[in-house]
Amino acid sequence: MRLEYFQLIDRIVDLNLADRSISCEAVVPAENTIFEGHFPGFPLMPGVLLVETMAQTSGWLVVASHRFTRMAFLAQVKDAKFRTFVTPGQTLAVNAKLVHEGSGYAVTSAKITMGGKPVCDATLTLRILDFPNTEVSEKMREMAARVGFPSEVAV
Repeated sequence: MRLEYFQLIDRIVDLNLADRSISCEAVVPAENTIFEGHFPGFPLMPGVLLVETMAQTSGWLVVASHRFTRMAFLAQVKDAKFRTFVTPGQTLAVNAKLVHEGSGYAVTSAKITMGGKPVCDATLTLRILDFPNTEVSEKMREMAARVGFPSEVAV
């Protein structure tokens, strides 16, 4: 994770467009200034960043399903449940499945686990739009290469 850049996905582990699913990995940094305030003496990954991690995973799934012609923006978080704390240095498995897509929106079921145990889950709605400009499209492709996005999908 690169918290200061809001890039929370380290690696795409599996992308299956036939199943409309994606699995990613995110390693919480051992040290980061965010932990100085959340919380002093008891550093915890903020819940809002766990939601964003699920949203970014879901976003990569949408980008893949549209073959890099469109991108996703988080529009709604529904039924988010947090089941345990996440501390610095832990590795998270992040999964998302595309439940529905239509009318410019995608709905995913997303979850984070740690060592096979549930951390959090939510139903996310994402707005699907064209890339606003070529610069954003190019930057997304650079990030995709960094996280191991399958080259056959990034046309």
